[in-house]
Amino acid sequence: MKLGFIGCGNMAGAIIRGIIASGAAQPQDITGADLSAAAREKIQAASGICVTADNAEVVRKSDIIFLTVKPQYLEEVILGIRGEADPGKLFVSIAAGRSVSWIEERFGDYPVRLVRLMPNTPALVGEGMTAACANDRVTEQEMETVCSLCGAFGKVEQVSEKLFDVVTAVSGSSPAYVFMFIEAMADAAVQGGMPRAMAYKFASQAVLGSAKMVLETGKHPGELKDMVTSPAGTTIEAVRVLEEKGFRSAVFECVKACTEKSASL
Repeated sequence: MKLGFIGCGNMAGAIIRGIIASGAAQPQDITGADLSAAAREKIQAASGICVTADNAEVVRKSDIIFLTVKPQYLEEVILGIRGEADPGKLFVSIAAGRSVSWIEERFGDYPVRLVRLMPNTPALVGEGMTAACANDRVTEQEMETVCSLCGAFGKVEQVSEKLFDVVTAVSGSSPAYVFMFIEAMADAAVQGGMPRAMAYKFASQAVLGSAKMVLETGKHPGELKDMVTSPAGTTIEAVRVLEEKGFRSAVFECVKACTEKSASL
């Protein structure tokens, strides 16, 4: 299986490193293209893959082609490569806001076999969450192959495309919300006298461990919260303040706003 990546930025790098580390493909079986010489040099040094400045070369050499450019460049890229596509190629897009039908239209008369992914930045540390959907030309076996590749850098779920705007809000963009939460907790810890580096470590590990408890115990987050909140204790006092300041509502509204913004793109 030969893999190709058009666009060699951070997300492409995370996917490539995960795939190689999992043994799903060897560096010599992967070709990456980028207009930036610096980006090509960086990805080649980090992963050992073949690199080129020619997008069409990637298509010719690959069975599965990942379109890992920014959304605003995707149309130009597709118009430049569709003449090289053939029925044996499978295309995988990670472009936010670019639907399956939008991409199909850019391929014109070519009956593209297409998978759409929505990964997030924790893929950079092997803990990504990726949503996946496909058009009706993609076989079940092909979808399983793509999902297996995605599993190399985190977790993956097949999701109806109509939910992709929600996926953007609750997964794609949400690391930013979590980083803000960690930063705010650390700032408060620093105000209380804790050194900055220690504050980030304590806050980050608390978030990591709490998320792991939700995933591994299968318990409702509210039940896990109740396990921490002793009667008349410190935690319930903190929860009271969060409720008073509208913590839940703020999170609800930010996810809603992100969903609406994604839908408008």
